[in-house]
Amino acid sequence: MPDLQYTDEIARETAPLYEKLRAQYAPDHWETLAPYIHEINRLKAEKNAVILAHNYMTPDVFYGVGDVVGDSLMLAQEAAKSDADMIIQCGVHFMAETSKILCPDKKVIIPDMAAGCSLAESITAEDVRGLKEKYPGVPVVTYVNTSAAVKAESDVCCTSSNALKIVEGLIAQGHQRVMMTPDKFLAQNVAKTLKDKGSSAEILFWEGTCMVHERFTAEDVRQMRQNYEDVVVLAHPECPPEVIAEADYAGSTAQMDVYIKDKQPKRAVLYTECSMSDNIAASNPGVELIGTCQMCPHMKRITLPKILKALQSEGPEVYIDPDLSARAIKPIQRMLEMS
Repeated sequence: MPDLQYTDEIARETAPLYEKLRAQYAPDHWETLAPYIHEINRLKAEKNAVILAHNYMTPDVFYGVGDVVGDSLMLAQEAAKSDADMIIQCGVHFMAETSKILCPDKKVIIPDMAAGCSLAESITAEDVRGLKEKYPGVPVVTYVNTSAAVKAESDVCCTSSNALKIVEGLIAQGHQRVMMTPDKFLAQNVAKTLKDKGSSAEILFWEGTCMVHERFTAEDVRQMRQNYEDVVVLAHPECPPEVIAEADYAGSTAQMDVYIKDKQPKRAVLYTECSMSDNIAASNPGVELIGTCQMCPHMKRITLPKILKALQSEGPEVYIDPDLSARAIKPIQRMLEMS
């Protein structure tokens, strides 16, 4: 274990980063983080590793050590283009699995194997097989926020940003019923948009939810507007439909990021995981981001000390049976073709 002391050299090298994150970290707190950031960045270069940091990582991880930052699928796609030997997945387990599916020849490591996902855990491969038996001929559209085993049983994957396009593509192919799993709110929001556009297609759904987004309510949005008259409300499509109805904009984490960068509203609130607001605030100092304080405990398992340990030990490594991986990549590839 290296001597992780806050030295004058580390202070100088991390000064530009701290200037960016000054609003998020008090000086004494930063002095405990900077040595880890310095050592992680040194070691990843030595080992030819790339660190993928999801939008829900805390700013010290996101800005401090992340080489590729963004939403889950984009991280895996960018990793596949990298010439790195090792991937450190700073996110949750299904994201590491997706990276392994798309990068079978790379070593994929997640700093904490217990970093799960309530949404991914709400459905199993057996559940999908049961749906196909119950609804023969109905295509199953599975959110990328699922295990490799669930993907392998599905017809096509989707993300929160392309879900509508994927479903519309299936409707155009003649399917008037489509099953969406596992997030019921994403499915319900897609169904409403289709209905508003005059479609008569039926969207069936699984009863899964994200433990962060399911907590938001329409009353939360109304109360926020009472407290801040000029606030712009952005909501993730995993939120309940009544929340989406009250919002000014609904989009994926990547779409929210682009919206804030392009529109530069005076004040905004993001109805999604709380670290997303911290990260966007750091890059958009002219926008006042009001936090919602809804935290994902799984995402917060990924910390700088665990990332350093993962680099040092090169584990824990994520493995997927090659036959399963070969099946799981097909719905991902179909999604990319359709979108």
